[in-house]
Amino acid sequence: MLPVRLRDFIEDIDGWLYAVSTYDNTEKVGCVLRYVPDTRGERVSRSGTHYRKFDFEDAYAFIAHHKPQYSDLVQRIPHRDVKRVFKPELEIPQIARSHPRVQKLLDLFGLPAGTIGCTGSLLCGLEIEVSDIDMVVYGKHWFTAQKLVRQGILEGKMEGLSPEMWRKVYEKRRPEISYDQFVLHELRKWNRGQIEGTYFDILYTRSYDDLKSAPTGRGTIMGKKVIEATVTDASLAYDSPAVYEVKHDSVSRVLSFTHTYSGQALAGETIEACGICEQHGNEIWLVVGTTREARGEYIISRTLVDKGLQQI
Repeated sequence: MLPVRLRDFIEDIDGWLYAVSTYDNTEKVGCVLRYVPDTRGERVSRSGTHYRKFDFEDAYAFIAHHKPQYSDLVQRIPHRDVKRVFKPELEIPQIARSHPRVQKLLDLFGLPAGTIGCTGSLLCGLEIEVSDIDMVVYGKHWFTAQKLVRQGILEGKMEGLSPEMWRKVYEKRRPEISYDQFVLHELRKWNRGQIEGTYFDILYTRSYDDLKSAPTGRGTIMGKKVIEATVTDASLAYDSPAVYEVKHDSVSRVLSFTHTYSGQALAGETIEACGICEQHGNEIWLVVGTTREARGEYIISRTLVDKGLQQI
């Protein structure tokens, strides 16, 4: 059986659906509640079951009240309580058959089977007309997809985001940086766009061969800090958490647990980061996104902000 990994979905013994949010799923699956059967729910499965969708804060409160045994930094579900695992890379052919825009993205990417999938509401069969398309691309193939998004937008095969959509994304994220700085960083990521008017993004997930080295667990809290550091390795900057190896007097890496600051800087650039320092063995990590909205925490590329975005 394939291991449960980030961006899979699981169904528990009561039919509740969760988004897998960690790689560390050996003993219990780390996830966040997304859908619960509810006769008054607005989402309807193909079998006719109605579901209620949960936002992040409501999910934690609902779990704390109804299933406190799952409560943790994320919800932690024992494997004995997992009824089904939904895997994006396995379900994608069925999803594409029912959704022409997903099929069009697959055709444009042209990636090998097993290296791309679809998560979110489409994976669970609970999408609505205005649902986004959350594509998942695994390992090194993500960078190929990123180049193809850039190429597709520049050639008119996909649409970029309108100023109105950028504003919508910014207001949804509510980051601790200005709107202009937010867009400046986002424009060079090439990890989102629109296909025939439907918003999509491409989400990075590690290949099965690379799961064991993912960061796990919380370290010893050392307090809040602002640093400037040089990024030495940004190859996992789009992962969750995003990882930036840095050159700094005390901090060895900066991690972001919020998608807002994934892909925020390139190797060789100077970053300014504000977060919580944690001791992990002999290393100190600066963690950004210690709360859902990362209030008071951020990462910016000082190199990018100081020079301005240079399109290639």
